[in-house]
Amino acid sequence: MSVAKKCLLALNKLFPLPVHPFNLQNEGKMTYPEWQFEKGADTIKFYTQVLSTSDMFAGKTVLDIGCGAGGKSMYYCTLGAEHVHGVDVVEEYAAESRELAFKKGLEDKFSFTCCDAAALPFADGTFDTIIMNDSMEHVAEPERVLAECHRVLKSDGRLFVNFCPYHHPYGAHLSDVMGFPWVHLFFSEKTMIAAYKDLIADVPDRDRRIAFRFSKDEAGNEHISYINKMTVKRYNRILQGAPFRVQYYREVPLRGCFKPLAHLPLIKECFVKMVVTILTKE
Repeated sequence: MSVAKKCLLALNKLFPLPVHPFNLQNEGKMTYPEWQFEKGADTIKFYTQVLSTSDMFAGKTVLDIGCGAGGKSMYYCTLGAEHVHGVDVVEEYAAESRELAFKKGLEDKFSFTCCDAAALPFADGTFDTIIMNDSMEHVAEPERVLAECHRVLKSDGRLFVNFCPYHHPYGAHLSDVMGFPWVHLFFSEKTMIAAYKDLIADVPDRDRRIAFRFSKDEAGNEHISYINKMTVKRYNRILQGAPFRVQYYREVPLRGCFKPLAHLPLIKECFVKMVVTILTKE
């Protein structure tokens, strides 16, 4: 075992784990789609400070990009959406989302499509509302995804984007077993992957989690493929070239006491909890 991995594993023991849906599901407390549904209000809480849920969903055809197992999509259905189309690249979410839709009586209000958001299988001008909750940091080609959103959005339609930037305390997206904040700023990707595999050695869905988070490049080197390392700076650069009008933009600090730090140029990336934007097609 490398010295770096030993150090990481030792430090990790000092920090409690955040609540994570994968662990809740393994413990039999709540399935992933049920957790998503329960947290539905949290996915839009920064938007409802600006617009009502009626403005966002009532009577509208909605696209939820990166819908996961569809729980949050079905929550949007309960807010009066005409129909919510959820898309995700994980095939197994199709069955999980259908099961929850049946359980909630929302089979006619929700549908799931397994696809890449950079190549959406929908006609131009299909949707009134598109929401990307915690998915901008995962898509492989964010510029192409925004272009596709613009294409399938109706005139005057809105695109809602919120995400945790990469330098967020849990921006490495390994917090199902790593509670050490900012771990990705102190350790290499190779060390994090090795430590992660040790930490989930006895977890029932170990292989699923590994396949979900890691891939190998052409040279055979393993890397964290689940995220694109989206930063606040990179997102703002992408926005400048995107074909949208920025209706609303906010950088939410980790906590109120960190607000001054979230405005300092050299370190702000580490203290921004969420970037929140409302983009309009004109």
